[in-house]
Order: sequence, then C-alpha cells, then structure tokens
Amino acid sequence: MSLVDLTATDAARRIREGEFSSEELVRACLERVDQVDGTVEAWAHLDRDYAIAQARFCDTVRASGVNPGPLNGLPVGIKDIIDTEDMPTENGTVLDAGRRPMDDSSLVAQLRAAGAVILGKTVTTEMAFYTPGKTRNPHNPDHTPGGSSSGSAAAVAAGMAPLGVGSQTNGSVLRPASYCGVVGFKPVAV
Repeated sequence: MSLVDLTATDAARRIREGEFSSEELVRACLERVDQVDGTVEAWAHLDRDYAIAQARFCDTVRASGVNPGPLNGLPVGIKDIIDTEDMPTENGTVLDAGRRPMDDSSLVAQLRAAGAVILGKTVTTEMAFYTPGKTRNPHNPDHTPGGSSSGSAAAVAAGMAPLGVGSQTNGSVLRPASYCGVVGFKPVAV
C-alpha cells in the first residue's frame, strides 16, 4: 500500500509511531499531485518547497520529544475561501487574484496548532457560490466533482492529500464528498 492510500487517521498514527516521517508523506502526496492533477485540477495554489519545510519542522518537533499535535504532520488541503497568511486566498475569482491575507483564519491557526501541514489551497467555485471551478471528478473527468468544495473533495479522493477542508453553505461539503467518494461532514457549532 502506498502512503497516499492511507486514511488520515492511519497516516497520523504511523507517523507518530515512526513508520515514516511527515516529510515522506508530503513528498508522496506531491508526487501524486504530479501524477493526477493535470486531469483533476484540484489545486488553486501549491508551494512544494513550503509544504516540505512545514513537514520537516513537524518531524523536528516530534524528534525532540515534543508532541506536535493530533494531526502530527498530516498534509491538509484548504479551500481557497479560507484565509492563510502565507498563501494567496483568491476565493475562486479574478476579483481577488493575488489577494494575500495578513493572518490565518482561526480554522487554519487551529490546524497548524494541531500539527497539520498546510499543503496548499484547493479550488472552489467562484466566491464559493457562483461559477464552477476547474476541478473534475477524479473517478470520471466527464462528471462533476459536486460543488464549491470540489477541490478539497477531489484532492482527497485522488490521494493528493489525506485531509481537505471545505465549507458548507448549500451542500458544499456533503455533495462533493459524495460525488468524489470520500467522507465529508458539516460540523455543528456548539
């Protein structure tokens, strides 16, 4: 079994147990991106060197004996409507082309605190509502990937990332997850 075929929970556990490093998993994900993203087109932004640097940092923290967090160096794709201070957030529209937020969203900050590697930004429909993005269904490129969180769902389904974050307005997580054959859920505010 390839590293990109592991579930997120299995990958995090195996990194924690020392079977492989976060850097090895990130490199396997990037290799998978090279193999399939020309067809799937799930990524709006991907900085390979930065992803590897984040993974190395997680590995260094773990090697020092410090718990890097429950996500333990796991690569995550972030929907391109969610702010990241170190990557563009363009909301799937030319109106925000080149937009660079000054801060991480609270979600991204929490993911980083939990030890996640932010692999890149995934394609969204324009403003998470309007014109469909370029992403295609990884199982059949002639079929829709399902909606505004399609980049995240397709990236996970194609083995390019073990986790992806989307947003749910009108089925924007559940539909793409279903269409792409992965688990998706809408968290409930408590």
